[in-house]
Amino acid sequence: MTDLVYKRVMDDLKKKIESNYFNQNRLPDERTLSAKYHVSRSSVKQALSILAEQGIIFKKRGSGTFINPLYLKNKSIFSYEGSNLGITNNLKTEGYDPKIDLLEFKVVSPTAEIAEDLFLNPGDQVYEIKRLRSVDSTPIIIESGYIPVKVAPKMNERVVSGSIFNYLEEKLNKTGTKSYMSIEAQPSTTEDQRLLGLKPTEPVVIMGGIFFLDDGTPFEISNMRIHYKYFNYNTFVDLNN
Repeated sequence: MTDLVYKRVMDDLKKKIESNYFNQNRLPDERTLSAKYHVSRSSVKQALSILAEQGIIFKKRGSGTFINPLYLKNKSIFSYEGSNLGITNNLKTEGYDPKIDLLEFKVVSPTAEIAEDLFLNPGDQVYEIKRLRSVDSTPIIIESGYIPVKVAPKMNERVVSGSIFNYLEEKLNKTGTKSYMSIEAQPSTTEDQRLLGLKPTEPVVIMGGIFFLDDGTPFEISNMRIHYKYFNYNTFVDLNN
């Protein structure tokens, strides 16, 4: 329940930030926000901490909390900010209507590399999942992934046709909190061109990596092939480290 409280505050603050709700790009202090949302200051602090990690806001010592002016300038349909929150939630938060078309779902034996990356035991199996993500009827991502069956034994086509992150959190009480991701651009394949509406001369953005549960368990190897027009990467660099 605590997680849902801070996420509600975080999502609402993000919507207000994107609609230029706050004067002079400055957020109210924690005490004011706590009273406004009727939540504890610890929930507000957690929401602000995540927004700061995403580079959306920053704290200026002695002056308050401000909105990063570069954040709004770099908006796109799919914006990845170094957080591993589910894509479905990301898009809904941005005000888009996300849709998932399930292209493939089956249980398979993992390759040696996948088994090693997911810390699987001999005989463990994985779900092989392939989905096409669209927003407002525009296909933007071809997503392929592998999830250990033992992490979610009752996963089915209905589940993977929606938000897997929400299913893990709401039904299995498991939360994805960390990810190790790599990003590169490649020439588009014929499948990319067919599913994403790309021309042969247009590239795709490849975003792949491993997602981890809050207890450190790797739960998914994911590979996303993203339409280059709908991808933007923002990160926040702490120059003091």
